[in-house]
Amino acid sequence: MEEIKVKNLKNKEEQFGELLKVIATLRVGCPWDKVQTTDSMRTMTIEEVYELCDAIILKDTNGIKEELGDVLMHLVFYAHMAEEKGNFDIADVIKHVCNKLKYRHPHIYGDVKVRGTEDVLKNWEQLKLQEQGRKKKVLQGVPASLPALIKATRIQQKAHGVGFDWKNKEDVWAKVKEEISEFEAEVNKNNQLEMEEEMGDLFFTMVNSARLYGINPEDALEKCNQKFISRFSYIENAAKRNGRLINELSLEEMDELWNEKKELENKNLL
Repeated sequence: MEEIKVKNLKNKEEQFGELLKVIATLRVGCPWDKVQTTDSMRTMTIEEVYELCDAIILKDTNGIKEELGDVLMHLVFYAHMAEEKGNFDIADVIKHVCNKLKYRHPHIYGDVKVRGTEDVLKNWEQLKLQEQGRKKKVLQGVPASLPALIKATRIQQKAHGVGFDWKNKEDVWAKVKEEISEFEAEVNKNNQLEMEEEMGDLFFTMVNSARLYGINPEDALEKCNQKFISRFSYIENAAKRNGRLINELSLEEMDELWNEKKELENKNLL
């Protein structure tokens, strides 16, 4: 494969070098930066990643640019703290990820042939298992602290990567119906613990069905969240315009306003 040229490489290298200098300067001169540790930065990093996710959902280009900068700053900060302890530096981090990407893309940096995205994903998971010195089991690669919905998705993707999956995606619907029946049975028994377990099974199966049909369940649910917020806010604003609080509306009035908002949304889609 011919070498790919990176646009404005010199400027990018200069700006990255400037960031390294800024972090090094702050670490020496700023009282706040001096006392930070990987533990103290952890929750702030999580917050920055969520802020980036919000900007992506809103398709806010300037917001994405700003939040990417904040996340990048955190990455450089972690590497700088590690360098202070003599553990590794940012060059080691970059070298490691470059080597890993090349190793896991043998269809680009080797002679492996792939037919599409599906083959790439399967190769990725299999290569992870074959990496020298790797002792983790397949599902140990899923971070324990991931939110449950994202974790379920990653678990199923990894299982798929080693061939543990439905032969035909349509077969998943029989499992969905089975899980609904099992949940309803526990509801009829009013068994709270079993109801919770069966609801978990149903959620997990629905995540599986989403994956099989190429839908990211996290994205799908977030779009639903935003739609609900928009419609609920419409009801709340309508009540306010009439000098009332939303809890002063009857359920019938709220339903009418909800459907009114749905009709407006449908007209906007036409």
